[in-house]
Amino acid sequence: MIRVRHIFVSPGHNFFGRYGQGADTHPIEEVPEVECVAGYGLRGDRFFGYRPEYKGQATFFAAEIFDAVRREFSVPALAPSAFRRNIITEGVDLNALIGERFVLQGVTFEGVEECRPCHWMEQAVATGAEDWLKGRGGLRCKIVAGGWLKRDAV
Repeated sequence: MIRVRHIFVSPGHNFFGRYGQGADTHPIEEVPEVECVAGYGLRGDRFFGYRPEYKGQATFFAAEIFDAVRREFSVPALAPSAFRRNIITEGVDLNALIGERFVLQGVTFEGVEECRPCHWMEQAVATGAEDWLKGRGGLRCKIVAGGWLKRDAV
């Protein structure tokens, strides 16, 4: 069973499109639920309506990888929002969903590709995080059939 541990949205980009510049400071907000709009993304997020057929309408990250990162890099205070992914899940191998359609709480997603880590992970997490996260960076998805996604009680 897939559990939704956290849901995050942000009104602006801190890293995306900022190569060669410093990170921006747009807040990332944890929300109890979010509207997933087919073909557009998560209402209220920076990528909502970004462009037609965009591969990252919703991004997922595994809570199990988050916990491993905190141990590996000795950063126990690291927040799950540090990765700038929208949905933190538990109980599923996200890489197994690449190329697959799956339903979560009535919303249909299509797993498109790994959400590859970028050089910003060195700043957001710790030195060495970008390489360590390769193959574990999360999942980029399109929203095929919309609805509301809610954080599960933890």
